[in-house]
Amino acid sequence: MALHTDIPTGKELEKLLTATADHCVSIYLPTHRITQETDRDRLVLRDLTRQAVEQLEAAGADADAVADIEADLAHLAEDDDEFWVNQADSLAIFASPGRFETHRLPNHLTAMVEVSDRFHITPLLRAVTFPHAAWILALSQGSVRLLEAGPSGNPEEVRVEDMPKDAMQSSGNKVVRAREAAYARKVDSALRTVLTGSDLPLILAASQPMAALYRSVNTYPHLVEEREHGNPETSTDAELADAARAILDDVYADQVAELADRFGDLSGQGRTATDVSDLARLSTYGAVDTLLVDIDASVPGSIGDDGAVTLADADDAVNYGVTDEIARRVLLAGGTVLAVRAEDIPEGGPVAGLLRFVV
Repeated sequence: MALHTDIPTGKELEKLLTATADHCVSIYLPTHRITQETDRDRLVLRDLTRQAVEQLEAAGADADAVADIEADLAHLAEDDDEFWVNQADSLAIFASPGRFETHRLPNHLTAMVEVSDRFHITPLLRAVTFPHAAWILALSQGSVRLLEAGPSGNPEEVRVEDMPKDAMQSSGNKVVRAREAAYARKVDSALRTVLTGSDLPLILAASQPMAALYRSVNTYPHLVEEREHGNPETSTDAELADAARAILDDVYADQVAELADRFGDLSGQGRTATDVSDLARLSTYGAVDTLLVDIDASVPGSIGDDGAVTLADADDAVNYGVTDEIARRVLLAGGTVLAVRAEDIPEGGPVAGLLRFVV
């Protein structure tokens, strides 16, 4: 089954980060791409809706506001059959009075509901950080195709207007090389109509010398550095997608390892922090350049305007979560946030920050 995603753009993410209301509901749930199996997902959503309503009522939310949010969630779970036909691997839902939006994500996320005066965005950042989806350009002298691959399943071929069919080879080495170079440029030009505005990695499946020719003319900024890949003339689309996923795993592992090395280097310069209270204060004053946050961690509580942390015993509709708020403040200050697994965070805490300057 094809993977259907709508990961938020930078502007959409900013709107979520800055949105506040008396009561905001954030719901995440794993989903199935096979329509016949989404009935189970809809049951999970009904249960999460019930939990959200209970939290809203416990917080003393206005009855009309509760009814508004509950109606939107119930319609999605019970009545909107068309919506459930095309799904990815997880679904994020953000609801408040007068506002309702969904995002289909390529990551496997845990079912959860959060109610607060702002949206819970850390799980969403996992999809923004490591989308586990990619474009694959299968390129040879005799054919070219663009595939869109998700974290599992078969890739989907994408139709590209004005894509050349082949390099039109002829005898004579110089003639062949000139036509191959022109072919590569035409492929790059055609891809712009599809890839412009995308930030997904582009993985090249091509043999030499075609691979080198294409890399020399590529204008897409997210082309993955040269790595081993299948031959597009002898590999199926499914095999190319499997190879691409292995490459993505390596790319993401390299990014996390590079950050760990930077963290070690900057620690000696006094430009790192792992204490939640410290990072709450530092993020408030724009001192955090890069934040690593545990996607599964929850630190109940809140952060004041001055960066002071007030911890709580449990999550509820008042305590929106300290690590989530730190991430929000880092992003709004122009920093980078990477939502990772616990084992990828230096010193084992729920957060770790690389600072812009010594404090």
